[in-house]
Amino acid sequence: MTQSHPTSGAEPDPACPVSLDVLGQVYRADEDDLPEILAAMPATTRAKLAVYLYGKSHMHQLGLRVARACERDDLVRVAGEIGSVVHGQSQMKPPRPAVPTPAAPAPAKKISLGGSAAKGRSFD
Repeated sequence: MTQSHPTSGAEPDPACPVSLDVLGQVYRADEDDLPEILAAMPATTRAKLAVYLYGKSHMHQLGLRVARACERDDLVRVAGEIGSVVHGQSQMKPPRPAVPTPAAPAPAKKISLGGSAAKGRSFD
């Protein structure tokens, strides 16, 4: 049995402002490498990429990370009011994770069958 495999790569999204290779680099970059990758992009392309990623639910947080490397004016120029919102959200500090407090053990519940609804009934 012969299996066929596609010979072409993924179809690029026409709305994406960068090539699939650059998008992959941004997606896989760690905290130290991302600023270097973004610095190599023109400011307008970086702002378009931030807005593009922000609009994808699974890449929303990455879009905010890219937006931190953008000027507010660039984001507003490429996306209008949405660019302003993206910039504002990118500048917010992420919420601190809640510190779990040790919970007091719940008191043990007493179980009694004496008050059962079946009491006094005959099941013959």
